This record gives sequence, structure tokens and C-alpha cells, in this order.
Amino acid sequence: MANIAVSLIDRFVGYVNPNAGLRRLRAREMLVRAYEGASQKDGWRPRRSGASANSDHLADGAILRGRARALVQNVPYIARGLESLVSNTIGTGITPRSLSSNAKAVDSLWNEWAKVCDADGRLDLYGLQANAYRAMEQDGEVLIRLRARRPEDGLPVPLQLQVLEIDWLDSSRMGSNGPNTILNGIEYDPLGKIVYYWLWDQHPGELLPGRRAKASSYPVPAARIIHLYAPQRPGQGRGFTRLAPVIARVRDVQLYEDAELQRKNLETRLGVVASGDVASLSMSESESLGSVRETGELGTLASGGITQIPSGVNLTVVEPKAAGGYVEYVKYQLHLIAAGMGVTYEMMTGDVREVNFSSARVSMLEFRRNAEQMQWLTLIPRLCEPIWRAFVDAASMDGKMKAKDYGVDWSTPKWSYVNPVQDVAADLDEISGGLSTFSEKLRQRGYKPDLVFTELKADMERLKKDGTLDMIMMLQKGRTLGMAQAEASNAKPT
Repeated sequence: MANIAVSLIDRFVGYVNPNAGLRRLRAREMLVRAYEGASQKDGWRPRRSGASANSDHLADGAILRGRARALVQNVPYIARGLESLVSNTIGTGITPRSLSSNAKAVDSLWNEWAKVCDADGRLDLYGLQANAYRAMEQDGEVLIRLRARRPEDGLPVPLQLQVLEIDWLDSSRMGSNGPNTILNGIEYDPLGKIVYYWLWDQHPGELLPGRRAKASSYPVPAARIIHLYAPQRPGQGRGFTRLAPVIARVRDVQLYEDAELQRKNLETRLGVVASGDVASLSMSESESLGSVRETGELGTLASGGITQIPSGVNLTVVEPKAAGGYVEYVKYQLHLIAAGMGVTYEMMTGDVREVNFSSARVSMLEFRRNAEQMQWLTLIPRLCEPIWRAFVDAASMDGKMKAKDYGVDWSTPKWSYVNPVQDVAADLDEISGGLSTFSEKLRQRGYKPDLVFTELKADMERLKKDGTLDMIMMLQKGRTLGMAQAEASNAKPT
């Protein structure tokens, strides 16, 4: 307390009532911050400090979404980074395998339905997965509407899916609806459970002939809507675009690139400043004396010739100097942008000139951990599982399944390895050392262990039955013997 400045009032209080004076000193000591980051002296005032995630989305969500779309449409490396996310996270699709007692028939029915499940008739199920995930990352969120169909429509299962941009959600819908609360177009019951999504009857940005002057929104039961987004804060009801942290930086880089382009244009042009009596100069065919007086332009210089100028006229050549550091600055900014997007620099730009095997492996391992987190914590529970349950419900209602059995196992796209030979050898060493199992390694590669073992058993039985197995074993022994002899000959001293 010795370092605390004691005011005249503190001294007076301490003189009259020492106990009260000590309490004032202790209270003043409590005002000293323990964390320097909480100091108010640096002038940092976070915007909307203490606002909820829903309030932040209400204020900024639409603007961020519009700017993110503009970046994807106009900035090549942002478009490439987004496609890298989709191709690595979704790939050719996250596929299910039924765990029911009639799994083979259920899987067959799923495969038939997956081809015709798009309500718009453009994609199959796995194309819808990629489409929905791309929209989620770009816009922050996307809606998938479950559309019930009639039996006479001739579908394997009377159900189709319709992917809707989040613009279909009436974000302006706010207030109360009886005991329920409507926030950002989503209606909650008194316990906080979502009961309705308020959707426009047409896309608010669609330009159609005869379009009504004012569209209206209506409630759709939450059971018929899959709202796909990645919540980052507790209580967050809407999603933010993945590009939110890098929008301002990308804009600054684009402005810098435009300025650099203008500077390069100046560098490639020869400028001449003339002083003195320029009226005696001969004008070009396109320039008259009157236009010269108005614009100051004397015309163009003759190429490959010698031009005489009148005495008393001085010419000064303007040659802009080149400024270095452009490539280094842009590359550094692109590294930061890639980190903010959650992709590697090489994936976003295609520039692999400075990559070696070790650095590529380390960066890809980190990216794969992030992609697997997205697959298993967001996409599978919030997208794939609801679709599977809706499929089982529709199949059971249509009589295609005798009982509702939601048991399912999901397989994500397998990863390609930087060095397959070393990776396979390392996996086999872990298995032989008891550090892992065949099933675990198969799952890590995106395969279904039960399916692989079943196929292996069937293949071995078939090969053994037709006598091909003995031939393969003989060829394998010959190959092993040849490799051993080659190693032995290489080991002999010369």
C-alpha cells in the first residue's frame, strides 16, 4: 500500500477515524488490476462488449455473409481455400453402414434413395453434403428442408431433401408468439427448444417476373428443418462465416495489390515534363494547340527517331523507381489468411516451392485433426444423423422397413498419404508391436473394418476354391526369395 497515492481526503479521514482510513486504502488497492490485459489505459475498447452471440449475429451476420460471398466470387485464393476445405472434409461423401438386423437390405435401399434424394433433381446425396457444407463455411449456416413425398411419386423412400441458403430464413422476424419467443427468425418455446423456423415463401433476392412487391414468411416445424452450422459460443443460435476473421485482411491485401498494379503501370511508361516556350513545339496530328493549353498534353514521342526541340525548352524525364518487398509482404499476409481460414498456405495458393517432406507432413496432420473434428463433432451429428433418422422414419412409414432401427456406422473419406510406403510400414510396426489394431488402422484410413474383413474372407475362400491362392502364394514366395537374394548380394563387400 506504500505505493498508493494518498489524497488529502484520505489523510483527513485517517486522522479522524483510522479504521475508516485503512478501509479506504484497502478498497483503493482492490482497484489495481491483476491482469495487464484488463488495463483501460491502452485505449482498447472492444465493440459491443458483453453482447450475446445472437446479438452479434443480428448486428453483423448479414454483412459478414455478403462480404464473404464477394470474396469467394472474386478472390482466387479464397475460392481455392474453400474448395480445399470441401474436398478434404467431405470428399466423395460421408457414407453410412446400417447396424440393424437387416443391414444389407437397408444399405441397398439407402443407395437407391441417395441417387434421387435431391428435391431439385441436380445432385445425389453426397453432392448435397458437399453443397451444404460449402454453404455452411461460406455463409456460416445453411438449411436443409426435409420434404415428404407421396407414394405415387415412385421414390425408393417417400422423402427428399432441399438445400436452402440461409437467406430463406426471415431474420427480421422478432418478438413473441404466445408463450414462445422469436429471435433472428427462429421460434423457441419457454424451455429454449426450437419449435419453428420462419421461412420466406420465396428467396428474398430472387428476381422473377410478376414477383410480389412484398414477400411473407411462415413457420415451418423444426422437425422438418436441419439447421447446419458450427456453434462456437454457448447459446449461439446462428452461425458465422468461416471467413469472418480474415475479411478485413483480405480487403487490405486486395487494395495493396491494386496499388502495386498502378505503380507497375507507371514504371512501364516514360513520362516527360517540358518547361519553357512549348508553343513552338510541333504538335502531333491528334493534338492541337488549343487542346494542349487545356490539358497540358503535347502528344507522343516518335519511336526510333531524333526529334529537335526549340531552344529555351527544357525536358525532364520522369522514371518512377521500383519498390521492393511486394512478394514477401503478400506471401506473409497469405500465410495469415490461410491460418485464419483453417487451411494450409499450400492448399490455398497452390504454391509448394518452399515445402519439404517434413513441413508438408506436419501441416497436413494438423489440418486433418481439424477436419476430423468438423466431421465427427458437427457434420455427422448435425447433418448426417438427422438425415439417416428421417430416412429410417420414411422407410418404416412406407413399409420398406419392418422396424425402426437407427443403428448406423459412418465412414469419412480416406486420407491420401504423403509417403504411402513409409506410412504403411509404420502402421504395420504399430500393429505388430501391440500399439494398435487392424480395425483402428482401417478406420483411420476411412475403411469399415467389418466390411474389409468380410471381403477378405470371401476373397480368400474364393481364391482357395478355384486354386488361385496356391499360385499367388508361390509367386509371393518367389518375390520374397528374389528380394532376399538381392539384399544379400548388395551386402557382400566389393
